[in-house]
Amino acid sequence: MQQILDLHIHSKYSRSCSPELTLENIDAACRLKGVDIIATGDFTFPNWFSDIKNKLEETIPLTPLYQGGSKSGLYKLKSAKDDKVKFILSTEVALIYKDGGKARRIHIVIHASSIRAAEELNNYLDKNFNIRSDGRPILGLSAPDLMELCLGIDKKFLIYPAHIWTPWFAVFGSKSGFDKMEECFHEYTKDVYAIETGLSSDPAMNWRLSALDRFTILSNSDAHSLPNIAREANVFEMKETTYDEIYNIIKNKKISRSDNEAGVKYTIEFYPEEGMYHYDGHRTCQVSFTPEQTKKHKGICPVCKKPLVIGVMNRVDELADRALGEQGENTAPFKKLVELDKIIAEAMDIKSRHAGKVQIAYNNLVKQGGNELNILLNIRLKDLARMADAAVVEGIKRVREGKLIIKPGFDGQYGEIKIFSEQEKRKNKQKSLFE
Repeated sequence: MQQILDLHIHSKYSRSCSPELTLENIDAACRLKGVDIIATGDFTFPNWFSDIKNKLEETIPLTPLYQGGSKSGLYKLKSAKDDKVKFILSTEVALIYKDGGKARRIHIVIHASSIRAAEELNNYLDKNFNIRSDGRPILGLSAPDLMELCLGIDKKFLIYPAHIWTPWFAVFGSKSGFDKMEECFHEYTKDVYAIETGLSSDPAMNWRLSALDRFTILSNSDAHSLPNIAREANVFEMKETTYDEIYNIIKNKKISRSDNEAGVKYTIEFYPEEGMYHYDGHRTCQVSFTPEQTKKHKGICPVCKKPLVIGVMNRVDELADRALGEQGENTAPFKKLVELDKIIAEAMDIKSRHAGKVQIAYNNLVKQGGNELNILLNIRLKDLARMADAAVVEGIKRVREGKLIIKPGFDGQYGEIKIFSEQEKRKNKQKSLFE
C-alpha cells in the first residue's frame, strides 16, 4: 500500500515553533494534507514525551505476533476514530563540538523503534545534558558518540543528518560542516543509511555527489507550524505499515518500481530555490549571488566587505564530482510542489496564505478533493475545473509543469515563488474569477 511519510517536524516546545503544534492538531493537519505517517518530533523533551506516552497508543500490525509478525512501532492518537494517521517516534538534536580543529554544529534526525528505546535514550540525555530548555536540545556530543549511544540502546535506531547542506547546522554546511560523511561519522558511517535533502536542495542536486549514492534520499518538511507539514515528504510502497518496514526500506535503499515492490516510490520536494539558503548572500545587505557571482567577488560582500554566507547551490558545486543532470545509482524520482494554500493565495492575488478567503477556498477544495496532496498530485485538471476557480486550476497546472517565476532564497531569507505575472493578476481580477 502507498503511504506518504513526513519524518521530521517539531512540537510546540521547540524554539520558534507554533503553539498550535499539539498531537491532536498534527493529526488533524495530516488528514487535510494527506499524510499517513508523521514524525512526533521532539521526543527528547520531557513534557512532549509525556504527551506521547499518555495520548498515543501503538497501532496493530496487519500480521499478528502469533503469526510471526512484529510490533508495529508506530502510534496513533487514542482519541482518533481510526489509525489513518500514524506517528513515528522522532526527534532532532543539535550537536556542537570540536572535530578536526574546527567547531562543528550538526543537526541530526533520530527515530526510535519503541517507547522503551526512546525513554532509555531520554534518561541518559537528561542526566548528562540539558534537554529541558528546548524541544530540539543542544548536546555537547560528537556525531560518532551519538551513534554509539543510540545503537548501544537499540540497534534499530535510525540516525541520519538533517538538511545536509544548510550553511550553519549541517554535515556539509559551509560554515561548520565536513567535506565527507566519513569525516563526520567516522567508523559509524556504515550505520548511517539516509540523508535529508533540506528545503534548499533537491535529489538531483544530491545526485551530483557520487559518495551519496549508497544513502536513501529523504525529504521532510522540518515543519515549525501546521501549514508547513508535508511541504516535503516521502512516498513509500509498504507491505506493512510498521517501523520495521520503514527501517528496512531506508537501510537497504529499496526503490519501488511497481505497486508490488516495497520501497521509495518518489519524494515530494519544495522548489529548492524557495529555500532559505539556495543562493549565497547577505540578508542585511540585500545581496544575493549565484555561485558564479560569488566567485567573481571572491566571496566578499560588495556592500559590507565581509565574507558572504555560502549557500547550498555553491556548496554542492564545490563538492560535486558529477555534472548537473547526471543521475546517481538506484535513485527514486521526485516531484516538486507548491503548497495548495499558496497557490490559492497567488490566484486570488492575496499576500497571505492564512487570509480568511484563502482558507475558505482551501477547505472547500480539500473537502471535494479528499486531501491536499491528492489535489496537487493526482486529480486530473479537467476534474479540478469542476471543483475550483479557473485561476486556481491554472496555478496547479503551472506548478506541476514547473512554469514558475522564482526569486531564490539566500542567507536565511526564503525565496519567492510567483505563478502569475502582475499583468495576469490584473486580467484575472477584471474577469472577476474570484467572486
